[in-house]
Order: sequence, then C-alpha cells, then structure tokens
Amino acid sequence: MSLYFILLIFTGIVPLSLSFDKRMQFYKQWKYVLPSIFIVAAVFIAFDIYFTKQGYWGFNARYLSGIKVLNLPLEECLFFVFVPYASIFLHETFREYFPKMILRKRISYSIIYMLIIAGVLLAVLNIDKSYTLYIFTKFTFVLILAILSDSKAIRSFLLTFFVILIPFLIVNGILTGSFINEEVVWYNNAENLGIRIFTIPVEDFVYAFTLIYLNLLLVEQLKKRY
Repeated sequence: MSLYFILLIFTGIVPLSLSFDKRMQFYKQWKYVLPSIFIVAAVFIAFDIYFTKQGYWGFNARYLSGIKVLNLPLEECLFFVFVPYASIFLHETFREYFPKMILRKRISYSIIYMLIIAGVLLAVLNIDKSYTLYIFTKFTFVLILAILSDSKAIRSFLLTFFVILIPFLIVNGILTGSFINEEVVWYNNAENLGIRIFTIPVEDFVYAFTLIYLNLLLVEQLKKRY
C-alpha cells in the first residue's frame, strides 16, 4: 500500500467511523455532503490534470500505487474525496459542540472584503506564475460567491479553518516532503511564489481554504434547496 494511500486512510477513517455518533449523526447529511464532494472534486481534478500535464506539479512514483485515473494517480483523485469529507466533518463537529463559534456578519464580511482585495492583488501581480494566478483567482471567485449567496457557513468557517489547519499541516506536510526523504508531490517553483511554510507552498493553504469552503457552500445551498 502506497504512502499516499495510507495518509488518505488515516485522514478519513476517524471522521467516517464517528459519522454514526449519536450526537453528531453526520451520516444524515450524506445526501448533501456526498454530491457536493463529487461535484467539487470534478472541477478540481480537471484543473489538476491540466497543471500536471503542464509540469507545474507532479508526483513521486516511489510513494504511489501506480494506478492512474485520467492520467492522475488514483490517490490524487481520492484526495478530493477524503480530505473534504474529513474537513466538513471537523467543521460540523465544532459547530455542534461550540455553536457560538461564529463571527458576526459585519465582521465576517469585513474580513471577506479584505481577502478579496488581497486575492485580486496577488493574482494580478503574479500573472506569470500559473499556480499562484490559478489559486488566488479561484479563491477570490469563491469569496465573491459567499457574499452573493449571503452564506452563513463562511462566518463559522473563517474560525474552524484554523482548526482544520492542524491535520492539514501534518498530511500536506508529509506530501510535500516533511518527515520523509523525498516529497510525494513536487512543485515547479517557477509557477508559484516560492514561499513555503515548513515544506508546504503558501498557495496550498489558500488551495485548502478554497476546496473546503466551496464544498461547504454547495452543501449549504443544497440544504436550502431541498
């Protein structure tokens, strides 16, 4: 079993086993969560295929199973299922146990507007860096969606994201070379800012925020609709 796949199993096994907890009963949200995960995964995987083909990032065969789906390692495709599921579960758990963990609308919107300005500036100033341009453009777009949809989820996610960052630092740290001899996922530094926190490109933090919140936003909209 590949290292990448082992990381995914450890990422998903606890949230999945606790989904049937009597208090959380997270499995009842599957009708919203699972469609969201697969829809968002399809979008991110499409870009992943393109950027891998362009050589903006790639994968170390030493830590992979060798199975490919749409020219991507199977593990990479599963990443967009396991990680969002675990993150949404963690977000909902904190909402359940700490219901007051939510920002006032005015404060959250002030933060969002500042993040949008930062996202636009970083995208415009780094048009020559494909990964930076891609992720900050998508980040900005998702934040605009949060405002247009009057999202309540963003008001709590701006706080729970810092909790989600704890397992993220471990998992993504290993994937980018922390604690192991070689990285599982390598990056072409000519296409990003070249700034790393431990071994993690700073763009990956924005990538994680965008991936997880886009799932939460879609879950929120599905709940409203159905």
